Amino acid sequence: MTGASGEKVEFASIVVIGQSLGTTTDSSGNYFLALPEGYYKIKFSCIGFVSEERTAKIMASKTTKLDVALEEMENRAQEVVVTGTMQESYKAASVTPVEIYTPKLFQKNPSPNLFNALQMVNGVRPQLNCNVCNTGDIHINGMEGPYTMVLIDGMPIVSSLSTVYGLMGIPNGIVERIEVVKGPASTLYGSEAVGGVVNVITKNPTKAPTLYSDFNANTWGEYNADLSAKWKHGKVNSLVSLNYFHFKNRIDKNKDGFTDMTLQDRLSIFSKWSFERKENRLATLGIRLLYEDRFGGQTNFRNQFRGTDSVYGESIYTKRAELIGAYQLPFKKQNVVFYYSYNFHDQNSAYGTTMFLAKQHVAFGQLVWTKKLGKSHQLVAGTAIRYTSYTDNTAASRWPQDSSKYQWANTLLPGIFWQDDVTISSKSKLLVGNRLDLHPVHGYIVSPRIGYKLQLHRYHSLRLNTGNGFRVVNVFTEDHAALTGARKVVFEENLEPEKSWNGNVNYTAYLPFEKGFINVDASFFYNYFSNKIIPDYLSDANKIVYKNLEGYAINRGIALSLDINFSNSLKIQLAGTAMEAFKKERYKTGNYFHVNQLLSPNFQGNASVSYTIPYLNVAIDYTSQVYSPMKLPVYPNDYRPAFSPWFSLHNVQISKNYRHSTYYIGIKNIFDFVPQNPILRPFDPFDKNVNDPINNPHNYTFDPNYTYAPLQGIRAYVGLRLVIK
Repeated sequence: MTGASGEKVEFASIVVIGQSLGTTTDSSGNYFLALPEGYYKIKFSCIGFVSEERTAKIMASKTTKLDVALEEMENRAQEVVVTGTMQESYKAASVTPVEIYTPKLFQKNPSPNLFNALQMVNGVRPQLNCNVCNTGDIHINGMEGPYTMVLIDGMPIVSSLSTVYGLMGIPNGIVERIEVVKGPASTLYGSEAVGGVVNVITKNPTKAPTLYSDFNANTWGEYNADLSAKWKHGKVNSLVSLNYFHFKNRIDKNKDGFTDMTLQDRLSIFSKWSFERKENRLATLGIRLLYEDRFGGQTNFRNQFRGTDSVYGESIYTKRAELIGAYQLPFKKQNVVFYYSYNFHDQNSAYGTTMFLAKQHVAFGQLVWTKKLGKSHQLVAGTAIRYTSYTDNTAASRWPQDSSKYQWANTLLPGIFWQDDVTISSKSKLLVGNRLDLHPVHGYIVSPRIGYKLQLHRYHSLRLNTGNGFRVVNVFTEDHAALTGARKVVFEENLEPEKSWNGNVNYTAYLPFEKGFINVDASFFYNYFSNKIIPDYLSDANKIVYKNLEGYAINRGIALSLDINFSNSLKIQLAGTAMEAFKKERYKTGNYFHVNQLLSPNFQGNASVSYTIPYLNVAIDYTSQVYSPMKLPVYPNDYRPAFSPWFSLHNVQISKNYRHSTYYIGIKNIFDFVPQNPILRPFDPFDKNVNDPINNPHNYTFDPNYTYAPLQGIRAYVGLRLVIK
């Protein structure tokens, strides 16, 4: 008997169902059971593995060989992570708390992209920012999207302009696993990693299935296809992945004249190569191309109305190219790796009559040296440089000498960093590090970090981490509301960079019991911001006012997750995060005024229940998310509630494995929850009749930013997944 990866499983239990016969495996995973001739149902089980039942036919005077490979339960402590310390280590040994999520979790509630998949992660909330074009970002522990750094294979591919729609362009089909660090990570990944890091680890050409495909469709008319293949030629391992998403139905369930979900045509091509070198040195190269045609607006919109005031529409064409690679330098007895990336982003968009045309080049290079010093020090040091070239057609990019021309803003951000992972004893480790970046406007930026891990018991760990962050805001690439044309953008002053201090205390436990085990993960987090830049939607209904906060802002809370695994193929995951995010604004009188952050619930929870029927190869998965009320952007005398209600989203799926295939069918949003009145004055999107004192006494204007949940109601889906290893 072996595990799924081939390791021998010793002292496992083998029981003949319905009879008092059984045995156990020896230290080599072998077993022998003497049975008379006949048919038998045999159960194989072992702590830490999913039980399996097999039917065996025993013939007289003949030895029957029955090999079994048990699937290991998801004891995440033994998984290898890289995000916390920029080098491979077991999660249990890492000073930085790292959460790992594999496609197995996301397949319980399939989605076409990374943005939607992350709703299943505790403390992480995909936030839609517009009910017309469905742009969105990722909130970690209540902090807005710009505080989350999204990496692909450790590279800052998703940044600046690409944060607006880029997350929806990352297909789940290229993902091997996702590593999430909640809290300060600025020392290794730059000062922008204030709220946390989402690191998308793409499939490895040497480990990926030979052929993989996943096709699904739903009753709304969404079609998603993932297809990938790998092969080897000489010393080169290659992987090619293709994703296509199509949705063209103009659905208007709430009868406001606007599409409830954006129409999308998206094609993504990903190719990755790994090269076999002497002494097993690292060499990889990846390329991804993306094209997307996205539209949301009035249902009678046609392309000839793009950019005009005839019929309102938000139409976005996106072209994107990415390159990611790593090359280990041929130094003897030294581990030096050069990591590099480049991306080009071209956005051609029309938000009503407002045309937004933007282009961006981002090149990044990082040289990392890792060295074990003595028995107790694991050193990581390196230097990094990021070059950003950006232009758009807003006033900020116009030439002073000629307002009809636009200039490129070029930014060079070099930095150096070091980090030492110190083993104090068999039960305690210390992590210290610092980073120095040189910003062309704000000068030197220092980002220190310190962490400590204490092994309280074999299965109990305590981690403490603290650090700081520094962030420069790019309004037009981070805040979609600044582009809708619904409000005027106002800057009250020259914006100073934000600064923050962050702390995190994390406790993890692995609790085995006779029928399985429980993984426990609990955290307390605290973030303090100064100079925080907060868009003010409330002071003036027709403006978005940007300014540095006179005062401070705080984000704090606790998170708890329980992963309960039973040997009878039942698995329950329960998680919740209680938090508060607010600012203390100082008035001229010197007094401070407490203001809650918009679109930040005080509680959010996740749950999933999975049960596998082994002899049928059928799995049943239930998943759900629940959110407490959150403050919403409303107008003076607005008839819509200033806070969202408690709401929850529930999904169920049934899947069956047959040979290399998995057939699945499910229902999303079972109870058909959708927000009410998502768009203010949808019948007058160009504000042509705003000044009508009889029909519009409160001077309301068109506003699509009253959003806290998707407008997609209940829908059924069906899919087929094929995996040939």
